[in-house]
Amino acid sequence: MSTERSDRQVAITFAALTLGTAGYTLLQSMVLPALPVIQRDLHTSQTTATWVLTAYLLSASVATPILGRLGDMFGKKKMLVVVYASLTAGSLLAALTSSVGVLIVARVIQGLGGGLFPLSFGIIRDEFPARRVPGAIGMMSGMLGIGSAFGIVIAGPVVDHLSWHWLFWIPLIMSAIATLTTALFIPESPVRNPGRVNLPAAALLSGWLVALLLGLNRGSAWGWTSGGTLALFGAAVVLIVLWIQVEERSAVPLIDMTMMRVPAVWWTNVAALLLGVGMYSTFIVIPPFLQAPPEAGYGFDASVTTSGLYMLPSSMAMIIMSSLIGKITARRGAKQPLVVGSLLASVPFLMLSVAHHEPWEFFVATTIQGIGIGLAFSSMSNLIIEAVPPAQTGAATGMNANIRTIGGSIGSQVVTSILASGALASGLPSEHGYSVSFAVLAVSMVAAGVAAAIVPVRRQPTGTPAAGAAATKSMALPEPRGGAPATTQSW
Repeated sequence: MSTERSDRQVAITFAALTLGTAGYTLLQSMVLPALPVIQRDLHTSQTTATWVLTAYLLSASVATPILGRLGDMFGKKKMLVVVYASLTAGSLLAALTSSVGVLIVARVIQGLGGGLFPLSFGIIRDEFPARRVPGAIGMMSGMLGIGSAFGIVIAGPVVDHLSWHWLFWIPLIMSAIATLTTALFIPESPVRNPGRVNLPAAALLSGWLVALLLGLNRGSAWGWTSGGTLALFGAAVVLIVLWIQVEERSAVPLIDMTMMRVPAVWWTNVAALLLGVGMYSTFIVIPPFLQAPPEAGYGFDASVTTSGLYMLPSSMAMIIMSSLIGKITARRGAKQPLVVGSLLASVPFLMLSVAHHEPWEFFVATTIQGIGIGLAFSSMSNLIIEAVPPAQTGAATGMNANIRTIGGSIGSQVVTSILASGALASGLPSEHGYSVSFAVLAVSMVAAGVAAAIVPVRRQPTGTPAAGAAATKSMALPEPRGGAPATTQSW
C-alpha cells in the first residue's frame, strides 16, 4: 500500500472513530441540564428521571470490558460496527419516545457505546503507524472530557430552541455516519486473542457494578446508613471477591488479574478513578452554582444556556491539549502529562473553594481545569497501552475507561450528599456546602497526581515513541494459564 493511501486510510479510520466517540460522550452529559425538562414533559418523578442517567451509566459500565474482550476475540471492526449500530438505535428510540420507561430502555441500549473506547484503542494500536499512535490515543482518550464538557455547553440552546428530543437526534446523526464509515472503509484488525467469553465472570462483573453504582445512586435518597444502601454495598463487596476468585481460577479470564496487578496498570487505574471523581463532579457543582437564584446568597442566576457557556473554555483547552499530546508524549513520555495534568486540575477547585463571587473566577477556573484534564485524560491510555501486550489492549483500556466512569459516579454522589446535608430552608444547597465540595474535589485531584507519580515507566531506547512500541517487545506479562509462551516485561 502506498504511503499516500496509507495516510488516507489512517485519516478515514480516525475520523470514524472520533465522530462516534463524540456522539457517545455528548450523550453522557447533554441530558444533565435537561433532566428537569424531561421530568416535566414525561410527567414523572425526580427519582424516576434520574434513571435516565443511571441506566446509561450502568449499561456502559457493564458493557465496556465485555465488548472490549469480544473485540479482541472476534475482530475489533466487527464489534465496533455493532457498538455504533446500538448507539444509533438507542438514540433513535430515545428521540422518538414520549414514555419515560422507553427512554430508560433506550439509554441502556446507548450505554453499549462504552465499548467503543477499548475497540478504538485496539484498532489504533494495531493499524496506525507507530509515530501516530500516541497522538491518536491521546485525542481519543481526551474525548471523554471534551465531549462531556461540550455536551453541557450545547444542551441549553438545543432545549431552548428545539426540544429535548434533539439531544438524541444530534448524536444519532453522528453515530449513524460513524457506523457506515466503519463498515465500508475501516479494515479489520488482524490481531486476535482467541478464546471464549467467561460468562460467570461477566455475570459477577455486572452484578458488583450494578450493586455499587445503584448503592451510590440511591444512597443520598435512602440514607447512607439505611438497610437498603448497606445491603447494596455489602453485595458489591461479596460479588467483587467472588469475581476476582473466578477470574484468577479461569483459564480464559474476562479481565486478567495478573495484568491488572502490573504496577503501571494498577496505579494508572487509581489515578483514573480519582480523576473521574473530579472531572464528572464538575458538572454537578459548577452549573447549579451559577444558576442559583438571588435568594441563595451566591451564584449569578444564570440560565441553562449561560451556565453552559462557562464550560466552553474548559472544552477548548481540552481540545488543544489533546491535539498536542502526541508531541508531548514523544518528548516527555506519557507519565509526566498525567502527573502535571492531575495536579494542575486541582488548582481551579482550590481556587473556587475560597473565591467564587465573580464570573471571571469561573472562567479562569474552567480554563485551567480544561488544560489539566486534557493532559491527564489524554495520557492515561498511552500508559496502559505501553504496559500490556496487544492482545490485552481491549480489556485493559476498557477497564481504564470504565474506572473513570465509576470514579465519576462516586464523586457525583459524594458531592450530592455534601450539598444535600447543608441545604438551606429553601431547599437550595448552602454556599458552605459548595466550598466543601470544591475542596473535596481538589483533594481528589492531588491524590490522582500522587498515584500518577508512582506509575513506573518502561525504559525506552532513545528516540522511540512511548506508545509507538505498539509492537510489544519487552512488554510482557506472564501468560495466564493458557499455554502460550510468556513474554518479558522490562521497567
